[in-house]
Amino acid sequence: MTAPALPTVDVVVALSRHTRVRDGGTTLVGGSPTRVLHLTESAARLLDGGTLRATTPVARALAERLVETGLANPVLASLPEVAAEAVTVVVPVRDRPAQLDRLLAALGRSLRVVVVDDGSHEPAAVAAVVAAHGATLLPLSANVGPAGARNAGLAQVGTPYVAFVDSDVVATAEAITSLLRHFADPRVALVAPRVMPLGGSPRSPVAAYEGARSSLDPGPDPALVRPRSRVSWVATACVVARVSALGAGFSDELRVAEDVDLVWRLCADGWRVRYEPDVRVEHEHRADLAAWLSRKAYYGTGAALLADRHGALVAPAVLSPWSVLAVGAALCQRRWSAPVVALTCAVVTARIARRVPRSRSPVRLAATLTLTGLGAASGQASALMLRHWWPLTLVACLVSGRARQAVVVAGLVDAAVEHRRTAPPLAFGPFLLVRRLDDLAYGAGVWMGALRARSVRALLPDLTTSRRRRREPAQQ
Repeated sequence: MTAPALPTVDVVVALSRHTRVRDGGTTLVGGSPTRVLHLTESAARLLDGGTLRATTPVARALAERLVETGLANPVLASLPEVAAEAVTVVVPVRDRPAQLDRLLAALGRSLRVVVVDDGSHEPAAVAAVVAAHGATLLPLSANVGPAGARNAGLAQVGTPYVAFVDSDVVATAEAITSLLRHFADPRVALVAPRVMPLGGSPRSPVAAYEGARSSLDPGPDPALVRPRSRVSWVATACVVARVSALGAGFSDELRVAEDVDLVWRLCADGWRVRYEPDVRVEHEHRADLAAWLSRKAYYGTGAALLADRHGALVAPAVLSPWSVLAVGAALCQRRWSAPVVALTCAVVTARIARRVPRSRSPVRLAATLTLTGLGAASGQASALMLRHWWPLTLVACLVSGRARQAVVVAGLVDAAVEHRRTAPPLAFGPFLLVRRLDDLAYGAGVWMGALRARSVRALLPDLTTSRRRRREPAQQ
């Protein structure tokens, strides 16, 4: 797929909260994966307080570079509005008449809505709700799953854009049309809003945890969505997409992870996928512990399916040799561990410093990048122990005191970091317990999926060489 760059409208882009400005504005550090971008003095002057108005060819080129690298994101309000007539809403549903009624009431009658009844046990109840709200009903004779139901609805769409909204979501017409603004960029294929918990006080610790750290919520920061980035996928509980980019749509044969598969296929074809948290919808999160654990395990089974389709992109960790050495030495908990970690970091810092000579403080910048990389590697190693590889970790804990100590430290640190980051309406103790249950359930699902597929690809980390991961400092 070949598409033009950002639109010729006077779009405004703003540096990401995670982007660090150095050297008086001539060096930017950030993006996902992390990179260093050196700017000329004239280019740096175009950034006014972290924002850039793309009103000239030079400014547009810089804006395009910042957006593509993930250093900045378009400001939604600066993008042109799109008429509501340009989008059709497709709602796949199986029973759930009360939730469907709530969604259709929130959407109102300004948008065309197609409800796909995916083999409901009580189709008359669904049909009555659809008729009451003036929507179009597309009944299916058999249950085909979310992917197949969405595709059936997609086939009925005659507008340039389609919104897929699940029945347990509450979305307004304003939210849908706000997301349409991003399609001013001709490379954007799909946009997702932030999915928040349905209003009301959490009814259980599980509900409180989900409200703060749901799998459907990538967080408060906008992002360019792509594999191995900070936001590597978005759930299709609510998304708006360019019909011409979707082709045949979702993979009908997938009943789990079909949203990840679609996003990654769009990215592989050269399209952009955006996450826009300034637009919010609500979702009825699971509050029952058993149902929640079952759903988490079900999500985990999708890893093997994705590994079969997308290979190493689904790897549970992406580690460089130096980070494996440093983290491995720390986990050994020997007298020589600290010196090995320090020496490894020093060598990596020196190598990076030679690659950023234009920085006014190359060693300081290199040290920051090294420590950032070490922190990311430590987080991934912790996730491997506690989430993806927990059956192996359990075996190690049965025979090794050092393994038990490492698990305790990793579990406490991980929960403390996430508790502070998400600020849930939940005390630390219950949060720690639910978070560990989350890891156990998802990890169990990953292993079940691997056993069914008779493949361990979804469990293998990707050990990349420095040449493959090289992030050459760019110039503008």
